[in-house]
Amino acid sequence: AALDVKIVQLVKLLRNGEPVKMSKRSGDFVTLREVVDEVGKDAVRFMMLYRKNDAVLDFDLAKVIEQSRDNPVFYVQYGHARGHSIFRTARAEVLHDLPDEESARLAYLGVAAVERLTDPAEMSLLRKLAVYPRTVEAAAAAHEPHRIAFYLYDLASEFHALWTKGRDLPYLRFIIKDDAEMTKARLAMVQGVVTVLASGLGLLGVGAPNEMR
Repeated sequence: AALDVKIVQLVKLLRNGEPVKMSKRSGDFVTLREVVDEVGKDAVRFMMLYRKNDAVLDFDLAKVIEQSRDNPVFYVQYGHARGHSIFRTARAEVLHDLPDEESARLAYLGVAAVERLTDPAEMSLLRKLAVYPRTVEAAAAAHEPHRIAFYLYDLASEFHALWTKGRDLPYLRFIIKDDAEMTKARLAMVQGVVTVLASGLGLLGVGAPNEMR
């Protein structure tokens, strides 16, 4: 069997931008278990993979529990939760027969008129979804799981940006109360985002919550 040894750089542990002091000589150090207990396994796993293995990682204990775009794991998980929030709102306001169970929802949205998705921002998001299989394949071939973490952050960013754009331009909203067919088409796109985010997070061993408060 071929042996492939990956050399990794150090992880610098920070708290609010300040280094956490450790000393091998005095035996004063922070264990991985302590980090997991403080910030959770999802944050640790995602952030450890959010850098190339040959790049130094600055792991800020305060930053990785922030609920902001600056915290990649939150931003990606929030994208998945936002998708499910859109489903719940659509079910209450427009598509009352939208299934809650995923396989039934996939079948329901599988016949949506996605050809109505023509806005450049929508097309960009659809193209981003389309490259997911190649991204996984390339990451596996190169032994570079950070590619998946980068991709998930970029996908979540495009999804959040399109949602925000709909706040300023009502015709781009995911839920159009007087147009059930357009709503269904956009929900099919949202389902694609939710499915890919859940798949990618699963590959990284990170949870994909349906709701975040």
